[in-house]
Amino acid sequence: MRIASSGDQRHMTDRKQVRLVTDGACSGNPGPGGWACLLTYGAHTKELSGGSPATTNNRMELTALLEGLRALKGPCDVHVVSDSRYIIDTFEQQWHVKWAQKGWKKGGKPIPNHDLWQALLSAAKPHTLTFEWVRGHAGHPENERVDRLAVQARDHAATLPPEASAPAEGGLFD
Repeated sequence: MRIASSGDQRHMTDRKQVRLVTDGACSGNPGPGGWACLLTYGAHTKELSGGSPATTNNRMELTALLEGLRALKGPCDVHVVSDSRYIIDTFEQQWHVKWAQKGWKKGGKPIPNHDLWQALLSAAKPHTLTFEWVRGHAGHPENERVDRLAVQARDHAATLPPEASAPAEGGLFD
């Protein structure tokens, strides 16, 4: 995994250029939650979403990015668009490097969501990532779309028993 600044053109390669817009939603924190992502490659788009009856907003934000990366079939240059400072700051400030060096602990306590961070870092390895923060609920069309999908997934997850997770919808991105 390589993290390039959004203005860094040196990261451009012959690989597919994918735009990945993500969002998570939670009713209560914790509570039922949903995640969604929109993948765009050229004229092709794919929407994915899913949820959990008992989760947190940060877990849903992480899951949206994780599932978006898992849907890619090969190494890509991925431009991630998110309203989550938690995700963007962790990558851009390299917090995850310090966490890993310290055994995924901070102050002797486990880093929240370390299981998802570890899975996310593994899924990100073959890709070059750039990040763009957008303000949530501010009229950004793609962010508004994934927010609606995440809320729908959250509402569906709220009908499930606590031990269930709503499956990802949308299939794989080619």
